[in-house]
Amino acid sequence: MTRASSDPHPKAAQPDDTSKAIIEQLQTDGRRSYAEIGKAVGLSEAAVRQRVQKLTESGVIQIVAVTDPMQLGFTRQAMIGVRVAGDTRVVADRLAGLAAVDYVVLTAGSFDLLVEVVCEDDEELIALLNDDIRTIDGVAGTETFVYLRLHKQLYDWGTR
Repeated sequence: MTRASSDPHPKAAQPDDTSKAIIEQLQTDGRRSYAEIGKAVGLSEAAVRQRVQKLTESGVIQIVAVTDPMQLGFTRQAMIGVRVAGDTRVVADRLAGLAAVDYVVLTAGSFDLLVEVVCEDDEELIALLNDDIRTIDGVAGTETFVYLRLHKQLYDWGTR
């Protein structure tokens, strides 16, 4: 079976061991200089820069600033389980377009989709649920799991 050409995550060529080592260096510190990474993996600064550019352009990695929502005034985070009547992909696309939504996953199990949201407060979460999410055609039901405290969140799981 082949992947459809419209697949947003086509199977890319697997990174070699050196590219994986570069990824692991960046997962530890995304601001590490190319020269420092080069010393750690045995390449020149220019070679590291070229590899990072290829990894970024191919979609293997993104280099972004990860923020603490609480420090930026977003005091309410939640995971919302969504049950869908119809095509989950259509509902997922609509949910992904909402500004407060930062994560949408198609799942198997008691929910069809899991949606993570970041809101300024409970009032914004209520409005998001009632005015935006529950009004989307195909949303059959939701269950909201309010975050009391984020206990662990890491991005350094390494490579295979």
